[in-house]
Amino acid sequence: MFEIVEKQVQLKFPPGHHLHCMLCQIPNRIGWRDSVCRLLDPEPKWRQIHSILELVATGTGNLSKLHFLIFPEASLPFVHIDEALEEIDRRFRPNTVTILGVEHIKLRTYLGLLKQFAEDNQEALQSVRKDLAAAEIDSIPVNCCITAIKEADGRLRVFLQAKRHPFFAEETIDPFHDLYRGKIFPLLRCTPNGFNFMSLICLDYVYRDLYQSNITAVIDKANSLFHQTRQRLDLLCVIECNPKPEHRAFRDVVNGFYGEYLAYTPGVRDTVTLFCNSSDQTTGLGDQTDTQFGHSMVVMHKNHKTVNAASDEYQTDDYHGLPVCRLRFGTETRLYFFNLPLFHELDPRTTRYPLKIHAIYEEQGGHWGRLADLANEQAILKHDFTTAQRLDGAETRKGTEPQ
Repeated sequence: MFEIVEKQVQLKFPPGHHLHCMLCQIPNRIGWRDSVCRLLDPEPKWRQIHSILELVATGTGNLSKLHFLIFPEASLPFVHIDEALEEIDRRFRPNTVTILGVEHIKLRTYLGLLKQFAEDNQEALQSVRKDLAAAEIDSIPVNCCITAIKEADGRLRVFLQAKRHPFFAEETIDPFHDLYRGKIFPLLRCTPNGFNFMSLICLDYVYRDLYQSNITAVIDKANSLFHQTRQRLDLLCVIECNPKPEHRAFRDVVNGFYGEYLAYTPGVRDTVTLFCNSSDQTTGLGDQTDTQFGHSMVVMHKNHKTVNAASDEYQTDDYHGLPVCRLRFGTETRLYFFNLPLFHELDPRTTRYPLKIHAIYEEQGGHWGRLADLANEQAILKHDFTTAQRLDGAETRKGTEPQ
């Protein structure tokens, strides 16, 4: 069964100010090795991920205030987990959250990871031990993700979770194509700010069985949080390596998550949902003419105000008539850097837009360069800058020269 466990972390986010997030839409080259789905190019892949970690660690300006760094599903080679965590621990700034999808590993290997970080993963560790005691399943694959949190005092916390939804290869008679189904999902509760967030791995967002729906469990937990503490689920991160990121199943769940159909859901009304997918250079998974990777997106309730915008890199819409505002990115390999909205910025009297893109980066010879051709802010296209400069004294006005 899907069980959400609360975990307390010390993250001192700036009060009254928006948070900053980077979605890493990078490609995966996937293939079958040792009866599991692995990355075919682990060393080049690690160099790419390391270059992103380097960009964040050395970033200046707004980038120095990054709070959430999110990678796609199955993007981190298992052999480089310790190096990635060491890099985060040694070089990242305090109050930083990094979510990393890990390539498939065997269940016995996942058990070793849980033991390595047992202090923060007791519930998941006990769950896996119970499952291993009940059946001979130590060789089945696990699709997992890591949430690495560098707390305000510099301490590194590492939370693990295994994907619950079976992937397409499970629909065979080969037992090694079965996928271990995780049962423990952490809800990270940040103090002293009262910010709450969760992560899910791709189809866990839409998965349900005869007894329970994953997303309903998330909504129920968030509602309980609201009624007991007046806090809510602020952020839901869905990491993907999804050849059909806009499949009808995802749209239907988004509709139910933000729509008021059966009951009022105050716990998720102001939740920001991030979908971080791999880019269109991904291979080895659903290589068919009707598949298309990419289109990472940000989804908010319709009460948030967003400006109508469209460019080669992104567009805003209502997800084909849903009660939401959506920022939809393209399919290419990109890093998208933007701010996370604050729910109190929904005041209808304000003219501020709660969601803004700060930068988009593209890969340039092993490094990341900022795109210079972002569309102008739609709200100021017709602004008369010449008049503004004259009125604010930037240029001497006629008749006011000193005598």
